[in-house]
Amino acid sequence: MIMKESKAVASYETVLKLRDAIRLDTLKMLQHMGYGHIGGSMSIVELLAVLYGKQMRIDSQVPDWAERDRLVLSKGHAGPALYATLANKGFFPHDWLFTLNEGGTNLPSHPDRLKIPGVDATTGSLGQGTSIAAGIATGLRLSGSDAYTYLIVGDGELNEGQCWEAFQFIAHQKLTHCIVFIDDNKKQLDGYTADIINQFDIQKKLESFGFMTLKVKGNDLKAIDDATNFLKDQEDTAVAIVLDTVKSQGVPFFENLHDNHSVKFNTERYQLELQKAIDELAARVTIGGENHDL
Repeated sequence: MIMKESKAVASYETVLKLRDAIRLDTLKMLQHMGYGHIGGSMSIVELLAVLYGKQMRIDSQVPDWAERDRLVLSKGHAGPALYATLANKGFFPHDWLFTLNEGGTNLPSHPDRLKIPGVDATTGSLGQGTSIAAGIATGLRLSGSDAYTYLIVGDGELNEGQCWEAFQFIAHQKLTHCIVFIDDNKKQLDGYTADIINQFDIQKKLESFGFMTLKVKGNDLKAIDDATNFLKDQEDTAVAIVLDTVKSQGVPFFENLHDNHSVKFNTERYQLELQKAIDELAARVTIGGENHDL
């Protein structure tokens, strides 16, 4: 399929800076806590940067603005990446990030819409976010709104049958303003998804449910943006994007770690590698993210 050209190539500089800031702040949060979901948080950093840096209609000063786009992070264990995104967009003070999962915090380990400005759905019980997004998108359509609902689902999460019930509903209703993103990072808590419950071809499965589906590299900002633009032009079909990602994406040492779903940074090697990644990102953010390849 031919993608339409990006609307504003120059704005990728901003998206690149946001990507690096999200990744840096997420790693610093996990370092502060001493453990956490580095794998699934890192694999959606580029997607969050594109959505919040370029695609979404939002106003951080009015988080509950009725005409805003919504985002449902169904894989709620990647909450730290979403929190870093929202803080960098100005939804809440930056220092909240370093209270992650502490007693009395506004930032529990999974998103809570009653505690966190900018969070549209409380998630964490895997699979349920798909139904929530379908409901939000239906409500927006019935109200006459043209706002989009963005749904992020993990590949391991697709083991939950509820996901496919919701996809069937989205496809049947042709909810064109509900864009489904599958984070296909090939792993889940206990190992490789192919070994636990084979997902087979996710793109073909979604297409068999009636979706127009694209597959793009999950670390390619322009590809994610172009695919999203292309699907927004579709007027008579449900749409989805399968993101070919890597667990702990963008942090080489942890990418290559076998058990990288949730990591305890309790060895000298892990601490050194985490600090190395933070230092490299911090230097890049300081100079304005100029070493991009777009």
